[in-house]
Amino acid sequence: MLKKVCILGATGSIGESCLSVIDSLRDRFTVCALSACKKAEKLLAAARACGAGHICLAQADALEGIDPGRLDGLELHLGREALSELAALAEVDIVVNALVGGVGLAPSLRALEEGKRLALANKESLVMAGPRLLGLAASSRTAQIIPVDSEHSALFQLVKDQPEKTLEKVIITASGGPFRGYGRKRLETVSFSDSLNHPTWSMGPKITVDSATLANKGLEVIEAHFLFGLGYENIEVLVHPQSIVHGMAVFNDGTVLGHMGVPDMRIPIQYALTYPERLVGSVPAPDFAAIGSLTFEPVDRESFPCLGLAYEAGMQAGVATAVYNAANEVAVERFSREEIRFTRIADIIEKTLAAAEKIDDPSLEQILQADKWARDFAGRLGA
Repeated sequence: MLKKVCILGATGSIGESCLSVIDSLRDRFTVCALSACKKAEKLLAAARACGAGHICLAQADALEGIDPGRLDGLELHLGREALSELAALAEVDIVVNALVGGVGLAPSLRALEEGKRLALANKESLVMAGPRLLGLAASSRTAQIIPVDSEHSALFQLVKDQPEKTLEKVIITASGGPFRGYGRKRLETVSFSDSLNHPTWSMGPKITVDSATLANKGLEVIEAHFLFGLGYENIEVLVHPQSIVHGMAVFNDGTVLGHMGVPDMRIPIQYALTYPERLVGSVPAPDFAAIGSLTFEPVDRESFPCLGLAYEAGMQAGVATAVYNAANEVAVERFSREEIRFTRIADIIEKTLAAAEKIDDPSLEQILQADKWARDFAGRLGA
């Protein structure tokens, strides 16, 4: 029987890759619902191409100028709240959450509440409310969280069949982004357009900037803490410019297992859809002779302080990780509008974390309140 998939964030890079994967596995999967923020034309075209019956525009006014007659049987959902409606549709088996930012939290929670498989590319969901998502998955007979990020998919595959208590630490790799090797002084002058020139991955602008600051790697460290139950001292980040090794797991006997593959999101997306099966895919294995060598180096934390700030937020726990995420989102948006310098992103995160109220074991309402406070505070900090 065909499994029915809902793709949240269908017009982004991960959403498009997911549609490509499902098209290649038409005997296994079908798409029943798609969402976009504001790209109405692109969303309509994607729905027509894959046969989805439901579409959602999170930014409701994006429908202006679209002739209602063109919907032709498509059920339209409007507004950010409608993202959760799509995630909860009775016919949906798998929700692929490829949304960017804190907007992804509510539909992640709803998908798990409804017992769906959550193929999670929205790392902010776990960063903001990891214990709540994990609790929902653990208390359900059918709900699952399968990571889609290449690094967490790699680690998931490495550790899932290993005996408990044998895992000592995990290593997450980072390409180093477009500014690898830059010192703090040189980073003062880089532009938004400079930050979008990622050396190995093709991603949306927000994630690409996060990769340039290493805030993305910081979010991944927090995500790994929740997914794999490790202390932050047992999660290491190494720069690996070739982006072939996506993650490594170190075990108590000295064994290190690594996961390798070409940098193509279709690989972890397909695995999240087909798990526990591993089906023939459309991406070839790496040509190691052509690659020649794989190299690793430590992170320059002085030049890229966003990574260290993520560790600090994670160890502080409570609402700190939600505050970190919110401050970063606002700072990146301000950088994209050329209101602040690249190096100011980390400064804004640091100041927002320092000013935030410390709350242990927060409720969901307190997490959302902290998120809103942090966005307001980060938006008011001077350039």
